[in-house]
Amino acid sequence: MIQCNQEKIQKEQVDTWFNEWKSLAEKIHEAHDRRDHSAGDYMEQGINLYEMFILQASNQTHFDEKEEYEILPINAGERLAFIKRRPGQYACYRQLDELFQETKKRCARLRLKK
Repeated sequence: MIQCNQEKIQKEQVDTWFNEWKSLAEKIHEAHDRRDHSAGDYMEQGINLYEMFILQASNQTHFDEKEEYEILPINAGERLAFIKRRPGQYACYRQLDELFQETKKRCARLRLKK
């Protein structure tokens, strides 16, 4: 299991990351409301944002879906693979939003644990 770096999951860093997601999530939601194909492009940005945070928090340079990361919620690898297969689907947007929220909560638990 790849351990997370306590300094990288402090509340301020997590909040900055999560706020970036909330801003992007608004754009994705609006694109889905308009039935606009730009949702897929925004989702790609969201996927990259998610993976970059996991890498930074874990002191890694590339994301490997087969690895277990301490910071990831349950079934995150399978869920992320599902999202990547069809990023333009609304269900994938909802799933990515859940991953962001669950990861934020997991960071809080890990801060308390260590």
